[in-house]
Amino acid sequence: MTERTRDTPDATEGEERTDGYVPLRSYGAIGDGRTVALIALDGRIDWLPIPSMDSPPVFASILDAEHGGHIALRPTGDAEASRRYEPGTNVLVTTWTSDSGSCTVTDAMITGVAGRLPWAEIGRCVQGVSGSVELEWSIVPGTLLNTAEPKRLETVNGTVIGVDGITIAMAEHGFGPVHEDGPRFSGRFTTAEGSKHILTVVGTDDEPVFLPDPEQSMEGIDRTIRNWSTWSEEFSYDGPWAGAVQRSALALKLLIYSPTGAIAAAPTTSLPEDRTGGKNWDYRFAWVRDLAYTVHALTRFGLREETHAAVSWVIRTIADNGDTMPIFYELDGTLSDEVHERDVPGWRGIGPVTEGNRASGQLQLGVWGDVFEIMRQYVRAGNVLDRKTAKTLEGLADGACKQWEKPDASMWELEETQHYTTSKIGCWQALDAAVELHDAGQIDGSRDMWVKNRELIEAWVSEHGWDEERGHYVMYPGSEALDCSILLHAMSAFDRGPRMSATIDAIQEQLQHGPLVYRYSGVEDEESPFVACSFWLVAALACVGRIDDARALMDDAVDQANDVGLFSEMISEDGAFMGNLPQGLSHLALIQAALTVEETAAEQDDDEGPGQASEIATSPATPSR
Repeated sequence: MTERTRDTPDATEGEERTDGYVPLRSYGAIGDGRTVALIALDGRIDWLPIPSMDSPPVFASILDAEHGGHIALRPTGDAEASRRYEPGTNVLVTTWTSDSGSCTVTDAMITGVAGRLPWAEIGRCVQGVSGSVELEWSIVPGTLLNTAEPKRLETVNGTVIGVDGITIAMAEHGFGPVHEDGPRFSGRFTTAEGSKHILTVVGTDDEPVFLPDPEQSMEGIDRTIRNWSTWSEEFSYDGPWAGAVQRSALALKLLIYSPTGAIAAAPTTSLPEDRTGGKNWDYRFAWVRDLAYTVHALTRFGLREETHAAVSWVIRTIADNGDTMPIFYELDGTLSDEVHERDVPGWRGIGPVTEGNRASGQLQLGVWGDVFEIMRQYVRAGNVLDRKTAKTLEGLADGACKQWEKPDASMWELEETQHYTTSKIGCWQALDAAVELHDAGQIDGSRDMWVKNRELIEAWVSEHGWDEERGHYVMYPGSEALDCSILLHAMSAFDRGPRMSATIDAIQEQLQHGPLVYRYSGVEDEESPFVACSFWLVAALACVGRIDDARALMDDAVDQANDVGLFSEMISEDGAFMGNLPQGLSHLALIQAALTVEETAAEQDDDEGPGQASEIATSPATPSR
């Protein structure tokens, strides 16, 4: 393992805007169950699609500082900022302290009495704490990634902003006098001890717009805090790293698209995985893989509604799309392979900026395992499958028997198709779960065929996926490369024995840099370390009985979050966030790791002694390995 010398950066490192951009580590997130806004430490909202995460972003200066649009709010002079989430919520509170006084800014995407509002509404409440602080603010609508021009619309009921089909309205209390410049609005005001000011921004798409009332928005922020707190009270986890686990669960809740139950991989597009550009993707889709991990986490936390919504959505969506097995879907459950490249610079000029994702047509065998793992976890939690779901699963299990011998793109969505080792194990996982569901009376079907193919996959992996000379699992037959996705199959119980432990050693030696881990061999020249891999390594260490090593790495990995506990997709070796954020898979992997360490440690404690526990933990998962 290569040692790192960098200290984890604090919240304010490098916060000055460079050419209009701030480090990705600067962003906190708020949301309402349909869309997500990103707020920089300097108080500027640089990302907000309306009304949904996958809608065109009206405010997108994170990708186009000049024309993308933003909602700014900060002191006019020098001031220090610190921030936190209200406990148990996704409501962000920033405290500004200057020589003249201090104030707080509470940012919320406001929710209604019965859940999310029919429109998108942001409330920014400024409260004077001591002395006085002069603040400046602005609302600058963007160009929908250079596809539309904002226009000012005058009505008898007030002024609104139109951007293509999106309508934006604003209301303020104490933010005047307001300077108006076409569709742009700005102003300054000064706080005093005990003062309260609020700015409200409301948006709709191809529908009438609700004109906000400042007093109702004040009440709405308080209601939103209560709504989040009520949800968090249902959250049951008091194990190790409880604070990081709860924040990760709240981050995942931001990504759940409440109209359907789908879970977005991230609420952003085209944030680069590397400073040289090129690897910029749109993650505003629902990956089946992420759903599988989410169901396990939500079930463990006793969160019933989200679990059922996710399970129902994925099986209904698969059934509605016939015999295909896409790796991801639109948030409304439709398929899309359209990709549009937008003529905007990208974060710090690193392009391209795209809407859409080309990977939808790939064959990824691991998806079979993901789907069945969702259903296995759902049934293990005490639930029952309906007959339509059972028939769909029976057909998918038969499909896994036919598909597993084919080359695919791997879970990493690679252009080169190969017989990837972990893809085969994904089909093994599907068939293993299918047999369990059959034996539990949940599905019918060809059990003998599923068992036979499960055993054939075990034999294939033993012969072709393991390199005796190098002493570790390889990415595909004939390759020397390591692939961190093998770590997932310590958790799936395909192998928790000496071979997995030896592969972990090789990964630590070749791919790990401090608490950060690259996805596979050779990728260091193309991208930054992948956050989820760090937590997968933690979980795999626990699964092979190396609990102390797992805990030490977990402590270091958790510390890589930003000041409010969020993770991006990747973190470079100098500590910079890279890729889309907040990244669902990163937070899911953190939760998985914490749960796995807790559960495996408890299993060891239940055994007769440490020696026997170690022997049990490192024994092969099945007699054939």
